[in-house]
Amino acid sequence: MTRSRRVPPAPLPQREGVDPVRVRLPGEGTWETVREHLTQRLSADPAVITGMFDDGRIVGADGRPVPSDAPYVPGMYVWFHRDLPPEVPVPFPLPIVYRDDHIVVADKPHFLATVPRGSHVTQTALALLRHGLGLPSLGAAHRLDRLTAGLVLFTVRPGERGAYQSLFADRRVRKEYEAVAPYDPGLALPRTVRSRIVKERGVLAAYETDGEPNAVTRVELAERRPAFGLGRYRLTPTTGQTHQLRVHMNALGVPLLGDPLYPVVTGPVPPDDFRRPLQLLARALEFTDPITGTEHRFTSVRALGAWSSYPQWAGQ
Repeated sequence: MTRSRRVPPAPLPQREGVDPVRVRLPGEGTWETVREHLTQRLSADPAVITGMFDDGRIVGADGRPVPSDAPYVPGMYVWFHRDLPPEVPVPFPLPIVYRDDHIVVADKPHFLATVPRGSHVTQTALALLRHGLGLPSLGAAHRLDRLTAGLVLFTVRPGERGAYQSLFADRRVRKEYEAVAPYDPGLALPRTVRSRIVKERGVLAAYETDGEPNAVTRVELAERRPAFGLGRYRLTPTTGQTHQLRVHMNALGVPLLGDPLYPVVTGPVPPDDFRRPLQLLARALEFTDPITGTEHRFTSVRALGAWSSYPQWAGQ
């Protein structure tokens, strides 16, 4: 049995809470130089890659700049920081609900991604917390959609991350959400919704299909506001399929206010448009800490705008 090669630690520090890019050169290839491989692999302008080498921005495991004519060595690691386009700051606070030596619980606002992905890199909860708290090893134990607000659990020590991630994978975390949607007097609640949800890669919206249920949500009406025809709902999922709560509420005929995907996929909004956020909030997290044994229950202090002030949320 061959042992997997140990990955060296990154020789470059994070930049604004974002790790450098790590590239391992394939074991086989016809490239003569590292530069030639990176140019092809990154589908980049050769002049851009050459400039990065000339500026000493591409380094090896020892932290020293790799020369632009360095020969290709199978299995070699190189690191560099990407040139990131400017991102529109999300103009809402990211408060810390709880922090100890093992975990950080943050109350994420709407429109802020949990972890770097796609066009959202520095404007993510993980990057902002790493930078702001001085915790470069901080990691996310789970994720919330960018449009969903509420509680997110982060781990301080990389060696403990798996234990906290297993809480979610093994369904040992009780999650409670709050949502605002139309009120339907004909909808019998409470009820438990069970269905099979499929999310295809590259397709924005998930959908329900026949088959063994993989998504289960308890739906309760917490309060109703007849003047606006709205209901405030308590949603308790026992599974974690992509967009599960949004799909289930839409299937019940009461799609969440502010949802750009359900029931209809709408056009993209400008990156600086923070009006009418999705009315979905991860209100509470409850679990037994796998490291300390402490019984935790955390609660978001956020309020959903369509419930606290519907005319203002709707722009009336």
